[in-house]
Amino acid sequence: MEIFDLLVVGGGPGGYLCAERAAQEGMKVAVFEQKALGGTCLNEGCIPTKTLLNSSKMYRHAKESAVFGVTAENVTYNHEAVIERKDKVVATLVGGVGATMKANKVTVVKASAVVKGKSENGFSVEADGTIYEGKKLVIATGSETVVPPVTGLKEGLASGFVVTNREVLDEKTLPEKLVVIGGGVIGLEMAYYFASVGVSVTVIEMMPKIAGATDPEICKVLTDAFVKRGMEFKLSCKVLEIKENSIIYEENGEKKELACDKVLLSAGRKPSTANIGIESLQLEMDRAAIVTDRHLCTNVSGVYAIGDCNGKLMLAHTAYREAEVAVNHMVGKSDEMRYDVIPSVIYTDPEVASVGYSADAAKEKGMNVKEVKLPLSYAGRYLAETHGGKGFIKLVVDTDKNRLVGCHMVGSYASEIIMTATMMVDTELTPNRLKKLVFPHPTVAEIIREAIFHI
Repeated sequence: MEIFDLLVVGGGPGGYLCAERAAQEGMKVAVFEQKALGGTCLNEGCIPTKTLLNSSKMYRHAKESAVFGVTAENVTYNHEAVIERKDKVVATLVGGVGATMKANKVTVVKASAVVKGKSENGFSVEADGTIYEGKKLVIATGSETVVPPVTGLKEGLASGFVVTNREVLDEKTLPEKLVVIGGGVIGLEMAYYFASVGVSVTVIEMMPKIAGATDPEICKVLTDAFVKRGMEFKLSCKVLEIKENSIIYEENGEKKELACDKVLLSAGRKPSTANIGIESLQLEMDRAAIVTDRHLCTNVSGVYAIGDCNGKLMLAHTAYREAEVAVNHMVGKSDEMRYDVIPSVIYTDPEVASVGYSADAAKEKGMNVKEVKLPLSYAGRYLAETHGGKGFIKLVVDTDKNRLVGCHMVGSYASEIIMTATMMVDTELTPNRLKKLVFPHPTVAEIIREAIFHI
């Protein structure tokens, strides 16, 4: 029997990077992945959705370019060609992950894995009838779509009338009318994509606003931009039933029916921890999530849980960092997670990005804060490259400790700019020190410097 230093169950962002980092530390590693390396992010989430979103933005910009002095005629959109390009992008990146595993001499087992519990050599995992043993174990099984108990929903999923983020990315034809259940990040990105290429889109959301915990003012800008492009929102509404070609929902206590060609289920995600044998380890759980500390350790020595399966922050980049922290803990290097400095992004147009605390959240933590808000039009490049944009930035400063604790943005390039703010929050530099940083001109990122001078 072959004995490994580390067994990693799950080959998504957290799992494959954990395997890579552990191998670089001299460990003998095996990673188990039932589907394709890269997990949901690479195959069904982050990468394919951004590929589609980029194509839709190009199409919309071509159609609306007259305001910039450019006229494009007979602009068409080939959804099937976009899907084919998406598949090529995904295949290239999946191949790259595989090559990285090979280069680092990681054993990749392409099979479903079940944890069998502790063994003489540490822990055992079964895959394809073979038992693998390892001194340490990492659970990195990701998350799955929440399927709420709605009448007709399971039947709709079975017939294909209802799809999740997995199936919708492979649809070769565009529906005429799409209903999206859920106004969170995934639902909004897909809703924006389809609306941008001519599909009639309605989003049904139980909460009174979209985008979850995102700053309410930012949500208002986002909602207004989407409505301007033809999207419709049913907020504070509850889905009651899925029928053959329609959806029944409740609005202000009244039942209403909405006809559509397709329904996208995007009501959230939950840790994927069922049927993988972790009960054999008696791990501490918080419902479906595996409880971990700031080193990603579980209550069982030698067992770690990284990525969506621990339910902390379901973001690929969180999983990346958790993988590194877990490996560092294994080899005795001082390191721990800081969940308060993890940036988040919504890749629509306009983009939304944030890091750290909002003013309200900071106050709830007992901080005395000052909030500065500036329109992005203070940055010359933003004004030059947008038309009628309502983007803005908010900086949140802890006045007692004299440091930046939060940044929230809506507008062009927000996804790229937020890393600058993340570094500022993480390093805890004072505003006076931040004022000495030189930003290239003209860039939209200069808005951070402008905002700092308003503190």
